[in-house]
Amino acid sequence: MKEIPRVVAEVFVRRMQVAGVSLIEQRQYLKWLRFYFDFCHKYNFSVEKEESLKAFVNKLTEKRQTPENQRQATRSVNVYFDILRQNDSQPPSVEEYVSAQEYSGLSWESVFAELKGAIRLRNYSQSTYRTYAGWIARFEGFLKGKMPDKIEMADVKAFLTDLAVNAKVSGSTQNQAFNALLFLFRHVLKRENEFDAKEGIVRAKQKKYIPVVLTREEVDIVIAKLRYPYNLIAKMLYGCGLRLFECLNLRMHCLNLDEQILTIHDGKGQKDRTVPLPEVLLKELKAHVAKVKSLYEEDLNQNYHGAFLPEGIEKKYPAAALEFAWQWLFPAKQLTSVPQTGEKRRYHLHETHVQKAIRGAVKRAALMKRVTAHTFRHTFASHLLQANVDIRTIQTMLGHSDVRTTMIYTNTVKSRTIKEQISPLDIGKIDL
Repeated sequence: MKEIPRVVAEVFVRRMQVAGVSLIEQRQYLKWLRFYFDFCHKYNFSVEKEESLKAFVNKLTEKRQTPENQRQATRSVNVYFDILRQNDSQPPSVEEYVSAQEYSGLSWESVFAELKGAIRLRNYSQSTYRTYAGWIARFEGFLKGKMPDKIEMADVKAFLTDLAVNAKVSGSTQNQAFNALLFLFRHVLKRENEFDAKEGIVRAKQKKYIPVVLTREEVDIVIAKLRYPYNLIAKMLYGCGLRLFECLNLRMHCLNLDEQILTIHDGKGQKDRTVPLPEVLLKELKAHVAKVKSLYEEDLNQNYHGAFLPEGIEKKYPAAALEFAWQWLFPAKQLTSVPQTGEKRRYHLHETHVQKAIRGAVKRAALMKRVTAHTFRHTFASHLLQANVDIRTIQTMLGHSDVRTTMIYTNTVKSRTIKEQISPLDIGKIDL
């Protein structure tokens, strides 16, 4: 790993010491600065140019670093840039740090704390929080130390324009950043009336998206290449039109095997819906439930504290975590030890394990299509549409709020429009 120049490291540490940064945090900041130097050396970026920081943060995003880690890394590199600008040989005076600490305006720490509260208040998913916090952290780095209550619309426009022109992000990615900043102004800064970013922004053109769809034969081939329980998960994704997170968040009480109904709680947008369980899966599901129950009984003999539950449910029903009805349909293979309490709990299978299994199966199947877990959901909708199932029915099964979202699947099947002039009485004679 590329090392930080000794003189820079000394000044960097002195700055943190004067600022009263703890020894543990000093090590963390130095670690991120070393990572930055190593990144620049590896990918031929200049450590002295601020464009390198943008590329570094992009790499952290690709590596799925948490928003908190991205913020800490950004601040660490910004301190280094400040050292370069001032050509420091001595640390700043104590008075400079005191005046900085006496700043009474809104801090970025309070912004992220307020963001977490606003997300939780609206019952949005943890994934939404990570996405929004990641973009806001990136926006903070772009502002180069500017405090939250000093942000102007010009800063927002410059950031979004930079994403489109310099970062060359896709239209959907830029819209995601736009939504994160809109949430920041609306629910955190309470300045929604100022948010008018439609004028003066270079927007990345959003292309028409046509999803990848498998044939029924390709679905069967991929599933045949998967081991248990990943093959059953793939069957649920395709057979019920589930998103991956919806499938992995299923609990025992979501299954109604007698009525052949599956209930999806807290889907996208926190909406609930029901879909029919495929009859061909009933036998396999019953065998799977028996295996999960056997694992559950083994857990109970090992000082088990139950499945992880939403905080509100656990407060309302303290014993629910130990009930079989609240156990995961697809539990993780290992128990998780909670550091704060020492409890042994079980989580569901991690999304990355399923995604990795599907990638491996697709590779072994030698398909010429880019297949992900979500491809099974696209295929579910397309095959129903191909079977002449009503578009509104498909919309309900997918949990779409707007039928226009469902209409995208009309591009994935062959047109069955009859262009010849014909009487309706003769339609039955036509081979559709």
